[in-house]
Amino acid sequence: MKETILQFGTGNFLRGFVDYFVDSMNKSGDYDGKIVIVSPTNSKTVERINNQNGRYNLILRGIDNGKEINDRYEISSISRAINPYADFDEYLKLAENPDLRFIVSNTTEAGICFDGSCKIDDMPASSFPAKLTQLLYARYHCNLNGFVILACELIDNNGTELKKCVLEHARLWELEDEFISWIESENTFCNTLVDRIVTGYPTDEAGKICSEIGYNDALLDTAEPYHLWVIEGDFENELPLAKSGFNVIWMDNVKPYKKMKVRILNGSHTSLVFPSMLCGVEAVGDSLKDEQLNAFLSKCLFEYIMPKLDDTDEIKAFAGAVLERFANPYIRHLWKSISLNSVSKFTARVLPTINDYLSEGIVPKPLAFSLACLIEYYKTNDVQDDASSVEYIKNNDTADILANVNLWGKDLSVMLDTVNDSLDKIHNNGIREAIAWSMS
Repeated sequence: MKETILQFGTGNFLRGFVDYFVDSMNKSGDYDGKIVIVSPTNSKTVERINNQNGRYNLILRGIDNGKEINDRYEISSISRAINPYADFDEYLKLAENPDLRFIVSNTTEAGICFDGSCKIDDMPASSFPAKLTQLLYARYHCNLNGFVILACELIDNNGTELKKCVLEHARLWELEDEFISWIESENTFCNTLVDRIVTGYPTDEAGKICSEIGYNDALLDTAEPYHLWVIEGDFENELPLAKSGFNVIWMDNVKPYKKMKVRILNGSHTSLVFPSMLCGVEAVGDSLKDEQLNAFLSKCLFEYIMPKLDDTDEIKAFAGAVLERFANPYIRHLWKSISLNSVSKFTARVLPTINDYLSEGIVPKPLAFSLACLIEYYKTNDVQDDASSVEYIKNNDTADILANVNLWGKDLSVMLDTVNDSLDKIHNNGIREAIAWSMS
């Protein structure tokens, strides 16, 4: 097959997401193209990919519509991988391929950033946007069509931000105005929203799995069955993902789906994390097995978060899928890792729902209790977050903490009585009785 997709990123996520989709489309006859991978960093994974001729096994396991899934797929959609740090000429040669149509990227949240120290003649430039600009410039000089660029990094407006960085590099490097016009007119930078938990190489089980497969797979990957990919644009006629049965939505604006995901999935995590940790519960699945914590999650989700979203079957289905995903017996998702940087997470994920209630003169008791648990945990435990935020919470009283606009983006003093009552219940009655009180 011809190489039609260029992928920036060698990691588990894209191999458990896009590469799986393309493999399935190829095997069903809906598509006819291979993926060539470029490592954004000087990664040893390139060698592992090439040693296995791009082949690897993906195991999808979890709960889907109440049914336990545990399926293995051998993926063969990758043609090869290129390390631009080892062979920059081979990287730039990709620009000469007229069959390349799509570029997919997942370079972590920090990957899409402008680095003014990068130069056009670096071999390669250090940042991902600068590398992409080098490739686009070579493509432009080949007099070939541009690309459809699908950014999968977990930042707002990922495609728009990537395009801004590329244009900024083009201007910094004083490249031709015609090239800048070509970027604008011949390339489409799509904002996307991705959702799938990819748990990667199963270290504890790899030996057993590889024995069953019959060979040692250094690229073995695992993920949950659930997936969602929302893409601004419509290139279904060229990349028939929806036709192939995948939960891929082409549309004009990803923001409604982002709101749904952030408030339901992320908001549920963030609401539950500190009540769970104060109870000594270590993992998400364990909280779902805990009758009281499960009830607290249901209270937050169905009686407070969901009523502030549109009443659609799609949103209801997403909420149901979230609970199945949280209870996935194959994933041990530790609260400690979810709790990282929780001040900004609470502000982005839970506070928008709280603000909807505050605008109506209502303090949502369980969500305010969740904030109280955050404050309590920060005061009594070592946490990983912005140092100034941690220090402020540890060394100030609740009134000052809630009034600190730098922490929450607004003054939350209107919640003071409810948060203080929550803290009093935790201190005087214990966390379990306090949780019961928050749901009363």
